[in-house]
Amino acid sequence: MLRAVNRKIHAGERKKRMSASGQSRGQIERPSGLADSVYRRIRADIMSLKLPPDSRISMDSLARELGVSQTPIREALSMLEANGLVTRKQFSGYCTAPRLTRAQLDELFEFRLLVEPHAARKAAQALGEGDAARLKETAGRMDASRMPPGEASHENFADSDTEFHRQIALGAGNGLIADSLARLHIHVQIFRSSFGSELAAEAVAEHARVLDAILAHDGDAAEGAMKGHIERSWRRLRGLTAG
Repeated sequence: MLRAVNRKIHAGERKKRMSASGQSRGQIERPSGLADSVYRRIRADIMSLKLPPDSRISMDSLARELGVSQTPIREALSMLEANGLVTRKQFSGYCTAPRLTRAQLDELFEFRLLVEPHAARKAAQALGEGDAARLKETAGRMDASRMPPGEASHENFADSDTEFHRQIALGAGNGLIADSLARLHIHVQIFRSSFGSELAAEAVAEHARVLDAILAHDGDAAEGAMKGHIERSWRRLRGLTAG
């Protein structure tokens, strides 16, 4: 009887040790942040059109290319789906999102005109020194003449452009606008990439006017500069589809 009880106790201890060992191995085998790294890689491929709009994504091919299992790829695709960069279709798996139509582009810029000039005005009134310095640094990254050789890519510009507008919305104290703009800007950049549009010197100059007004705490000038920037950006992108 006593021997039987002891056997059960030892068996339970072995089970606990095996369970703990399995948990440790899982943490070691799957590095923290792997899904984030895969997310950034797939996002870059979408931005550069290596994965064209409205095309099927093969998880098997990605797993082989990146040298990872399908688990972090699924997690990354779920994050991309939440950002609207991929869609999940029945029976065919994940696909990259279709390129914006002309009508969708117009709707997007109508929304931006409603919220971003107001956000720029509020940012000019409320932005602290630390946030202002970060905004200035982000704007500087979009100036191709200041970039190290090889870094003046569309992807770098797109990321900095998105971050510039997001920081202004955050400076205005509105996280909802900031999150919405970050998602919308990605689709604008993909639309621009689809037509092979180069980095626009006009956009850099327009950003500089917005930045100067915000740093001067001039709400009227910041609102006007942002409104003008968005209207000109809208015209430039609509011009890509002209004719």
